[in-house]
Amino acid sequence: MFSLSPGARGPWRAISSFERIGRSLRYSSTVSRAIIYSEYGNPRECVKVFEHKLEAPTGSQAIIRLLAAPINPSDINQIEGVYPSRPELSTKIGTTQPSAVGGNEGVFEVVSVGNGVSSLKVGDWVLPGALNFGTWRTHISVDESQVYKLRSSEGLTPLQAATVSVNPTTAHQMLTEFVNLQKGDWFIQNGATSGVGRAAIQLGRIWGLNSISVIRDRAEPDLAKIKDDLYSLGATHVVTDSELNDKSIKKQIDEWTGGASIQLGFNCVGGKSATNVARQLGHSGQLITYGGMSKQPLTFPTSLFIFKNFISRGYWLSEWSKKNPQGKFAVVEKLLDLYRAGELTDVPVTKNTWRESSSNSEIEETFKTAIDNSKTGKQLIELV
Repeated sequence: MFSLSPGARGPWRAISSFERIGRSLRYSSTVSRAIIYSEYGNPRECVKVFEHKLEAPTGSQAIIRLLAAPINPSDINQIEGVYPSRPELSTKIGTTQPSAVGGNEGVFEVVSVGNGVSSLKVGDWVLPGALNFGTWRTHISVDESQVYKLRSSEGLTPLQAATVSVNPTTAHQMLTEFVNLQKGDWFIQNGATSGVGRAAIQLGRIWGLNSISVIRDRAEPDLAKIKDDLYSLGATHVVTDSELNDKSIKKQIDEWTGGASIQLGFNCVGGKSATNVARQLGHSGQLITYGGMSKQPLTFPTSLFIFKNFISRGYWLSEWSKKNPQGKFAVVEKLLDLYRAGELTDVPVTKNTWRESSSNSEIEETFKTAIDNSKTGKQLIELV
C-alpha cells in the first residue's frame, strides 16, 4: 500500500516515508485528484480535475483509494442539474469555487487508518455508505462511519463490487418488494439490455421465474446477437418493441404463459413502450417505473385502470437506501455471494484507466472520453 505526492517521477511519486502504527501504515500526506464541477450543464464542459492534499488520518479517519467506479445515468443527470438528489456545492476540499465531486457508486481499498479506527484495516474493500459520496477521485479521507466494509473481497473483482449497489440492487428490490412472486410466475420488462434489465433476467433465472424481455428494434445481425446474449443470461422470451406492439402478441404471450396472469412489469423507457408493457399485465398487475430513457410521458388507457385495476408505481432506489441503509447492504452482500458463486455475470463495461503516472490532463481527457462513450455503453473508471 502507498500514497502519492507530486514529485520527480512525472506528476506523482510514491511516498516511502511512513511510521508503522499497530496493524496500519500512517503516511504523512496523500495527493488526491478528483473530477469536480462547480456549475450545472453539459458534463464534458463542466467537469475538471482538482488536485488536493489529504493529511494523514487521525482518530476515526481513514484514507481510501479508488479501485473502480462506474458512470451511471443518474451521475450525468446530477451534473446536468436535473436529478432530484444532488451533492452540495462547497469548498471543503479546497476549491476556490463551491464544487462537488461526481460519482455515487464505486469500490475503494483502505490504505491508511487513524489510531482510533476500530472497524477498518488496511486492505479492506469499502463501499460508499451514503448518497452523493463523490466516487470519481483517486483518494478520499473519510470517517470510518461513512463507508460500508465488505464482509470479504475474496472471490470478487473490483468491477463486481463497484457496480453491485445500484442496478442489481434495484432489480432485486423490484422483484421482491411489490408482488409476492412464486417459482414459475412471470414478469415482463422493457429496457432489457440495461444493467437493471440484465440483473432482473438473471435473478429471475436463479429464483425460477419466467421473464419476457423487451428490447429496441435493431437490424440484423445485431438483433440476433443481443437476443442470444439475453437468452444466455436466462431470459425466457425476448421480443422487440415492434413485436410487442403487434396485435398478435397477446395470443403469443398467452401461449407462452399457458394463460397465467402476469402480475409484475418493469419500465425504464416510458412512452409507447411502457403502454405496451402495461397492456400485457393481468388483473391488478403492477407496472413499476424506475427510469424514462425515451423522455416520453407515461400514457395508459383508462380501461386498464377501470376494468383491470391496473397499478402504476414508481421506484427510486436512492430513497429506499436512505431510509434503510442496513437493508440495502444486506441485499448487496447477498448479491455479491451470487457473483462469487458464478450465478451472476459481470455487467458489460468499457474500462477507462487512470494510472498513477498519468498527468492531470490525461486523467481529465480519459474521463471526458468515457462521458462521450457513455451513450453507447456502460463506462467504468479504474485506478491502477
